[in-house]
Amino acid sequence: MALMQKLALKQGQSLVMTPQLQQAIKLLAMSNAELAEFVDVELERNPLLERADAPQESAAKAEASEDTPDAPFSAADARGDEGDGALSPSDGAGDAPSTHTPAPGPDPGWQSLRGSGAVSLDGEAHDFAATITRDETLGEHLTGQLNLHFREPRELLIGQHIIGMVNEQGYLTADVAAMAASLGASEDEVRRVLQVMKGFDPAGVFAADLQECLALQLKEQDRFDPAMEKLIANLPLVAKRDFAALKTLCGVGLDDLRDMIAELRQLNPKPGHAFGAEPVVPVVPDVIVRAAQDGSWLVELNSETLPRVLVNNQYAARVSGTAAKVQDKQFLSECHAQASWLVKSLDQRARTILKVAQEIVKQQDAFLVLGVAHLRPITLRMVADAIEMHESTVSRVTSNKYMATPRGTFELKYFFTNAIASADASAEQHSSESVRHRIKEMIAAESPENILSDDDVVDRLKSEGVEIARRTVAKYRESLNILSSVQRRREARARRA
Repeated sequence: MALMQKLALKQGQSLVMTPQLQQAIKLLAMSNAELAEFVDVELERNPLLERADAPQESAAKAEASEDTPDAPFSAADARGDEGDGALSPSDGAGDAPSTHTPAPGPDPGWQSLRGSGAVSLDGEAHDFAATITRDETLGEHLTGQLNLHFREPRELLIGQHIIGMVNEQGYLTADVAAMAASLGASEDEVRRVLQVMKGFDPAGVFAADLQECLALQLKEQDRFDPAMEKLIANLPLVAKRDFAALKTLCGVGLDDLRDMIAELRQLNPKPGHAFGAEPVVPVVPDVIVRAAQDGSWLVELNSETLPRVLVNNQYAARVSGTAAKVQDKQFLSECHAQASWLVKSLDQRARTILKVAQEIVKQQDAFLVLGVAHLRPITLRMVADAIEMHESTVSRVTSNKYMATPRGTFELKYFFTNAIASADASAEQHSSESVRHRIKEMIAAESPENILSDDDVVDRLKSEGVEIARRTVAKYRESLNILSSVQRRREARARRA
């Protein structure tokens, strides 16, 4: 059989990822700080691109250009290759007919959805690459431990809020009641999460005052005995060096007292200072959610995080008329196309973020109204289908973006979690967090004579319409730090005895 070669025409479709399309996709996933840095680079590189808030500089450059109308233009000058002949990125006229990026305003055209259900939040691990070029902050160090000690989304959200209340010295700046009110959670739940977090490294962090900070460090070293407890409770006497009163209070001799004070001096009164000299930079929200008078929610972009740039078409036309070489005209054409694309991409990015944020607020209205116990189970696909976008687009938009709400500031990723199926196919699915909460309530209400096994919990949940496996109940129970039925029964017998 002989091999033959021939030419043939074939028609087909394929998706081509142009460099501009690839860059537009990257813009979606950028945080506001990364986007600002990217825009600064583009402003420096592109002579036809300028900030929308710099009209005076533009007018000055236009006047300078009018003083030398016959000056020839070269691509090398625009790129800065000739030293003093380089053009500023903000060259142009202030009154030019320019293209700009309008900031999308709030769209309150939809009503809130009161009492729409309960949901859960899942956190997301930090990007390791973002920490290898700088010192780890106290917040990052604590968040890493938070993700190791807690698994249920509700506790992760509470813990993240508590971390946000820690100052650079490591002290807690808000009390339990205030944090519980802000989150819509119970004080007991916040207090329980805080108690676990007080065992985090560095020892002494999350303390309310110096006395508690030193006590936490001594407990970590297993040196918090009754005598040391008395010494910590009387720090003003230590400052006054009233050894006679301290010996009586602590019940120790003078030599032991001196050893205890020397041990006290080895402790760190500001444990947070071990993590960098600069204070932790606060999170700047990309989206702001406010309650409207008609009961709906106003969702708007934070104008401080939106870079405002424009294309100076008048300056582009002026320099194009003086460009004589083909490569100069080609350079200007590329600069104009790149600048126009960037303006359009920034506008599209802002509108996409706003659209996704509005849908999240729609889905999580119960959380905003009633608190963390009423988070609904939503996924990226649910939001993507609702706004008619691809799931990957929603994933990029929710990365490194934050939303300021009446309940606090949260990363958009925190509002997504998987759901547990209902026993009734027509009923709404259940949040994994709400199921955990129900398991906790069942076990808390059990009597010593009737300890619930995991199978009993499964049967009760199924009677309430929750389709769940026994191993899932066991996993949720362990995540709540609840002992098994055998251990709880043994402890109940010990208490009776």
